[in-house]
Amino acid sequence: MEIHNNSCRNRNCPNCQAVLKELWVDKRRAEVIDSPYFHVVFTLPHQLNPLIYCNQKLLYGLLHRCCAETLLELSADKKWLGATPGIIQVLHTWNQELDYHVHMHCIVSGGGLTKDGKIRKSSKNFFIRTEVLRDKFKGKYMAHLSSLYKSGSLVFSSSCEKLRNSYHWKEWKNSLYEMDWCPYIKETFNGFGNAIEYLGRYTHKVALSNNRILSVTETEVTFSARGKKPTDPKRQITLSHEEFIRRFLMHVLPFGFQKIRYYGFLNNRMKSRNLKMIFRIQGEQRFRQRYAGLSMAELLKAVWAIDLAVCPQCGHAAMQQLGRSYAPFP
Repeated sequence: MEIHNNSCRNRNCPNCQAVLKELWVDKRRAEVIDSPYFHVVFTLPHQLNPLIYCNQKLLYGLLHRCCAETLLELSADKKWLGATPGIIQVLHTWNQELDYHVHMHCIVSGGGLTKDGKIRKSSKNFFIRTEVLRDKFKGKYMAHLSSLYKSGSLVFSSSCEKLRNSYHWKEWKNSLYEMDWCPYIKETFNGFGNAIEYLGRYTHKVALSNNRILSVTETEVTFSARGKKPTDPKRQITLSHEEFIRRFLMHVLPFGFQKIRYYGFLNNRMKSRNLKMIFRIQGEQRFRQRYAGLSMAELLKAVWAIDLAVCPQCGHAAMQQLGRSYAPFP
């Protein structure tokens, strides 16, 4: 038997995210429209890492803003879509080795609302060319970063101290412009609900899940990682306790920072009105919530077939419900 503490509900705890993820996915089901969906990933160059790490709240927020503005401005152009799509963005800061790797996962609907209140849908292929996304995103992020530098809003730690000097800043900025910032389309969904189920893998994920930890000794932790290429076998990474904790804690987000954000017709202020309009135009709402109003006991039974009134050891109904508590049968 394994003893687990009561749920701490901390968003960095690998034990406490499964229920929250299922509830989140269930709510998003009711917001899926009849259109293709696409998974777009924006990654920042690692040369930005020292500056981002000592300005996390500011520059993570800037990444959210630039990804959304890039997708919305290009989508509004009739050359690409000519409508406002729905966008869900999820910030991640790690790679398989737990190193610092800042990137944004975006689920983008291939259909949206036009200015005159109509629906326009794209083809099954993503409607914006990758090089157009790249150039727009790079230009936006660097322009806003330069503005923050000029306004004195940035903090410089010892790892990027030389950037205080305007000459070094300009030289460093020019080197970033010369790099190939490469957003990519990770997945295209032809089914309506598949996109949201897929995104559920990313929303409440933490830097390292328990099932990847292979062993813990008195001095080291060993965990599994995917191969560096899709065809490569899984690898084993072994770190000292201190290095393992250091890497894991790099991915604890600033207090109160919202890593999941909504844009386009899913923006929080106008979402209800926009979805009602879309479903009315499309003739029906494709999906509805399955778990709304369920108690935790009912949710566990519906999703994982776990019955709290059944003994996990013998499989017999060893508990009876008395009001809101459980007591053993006589």
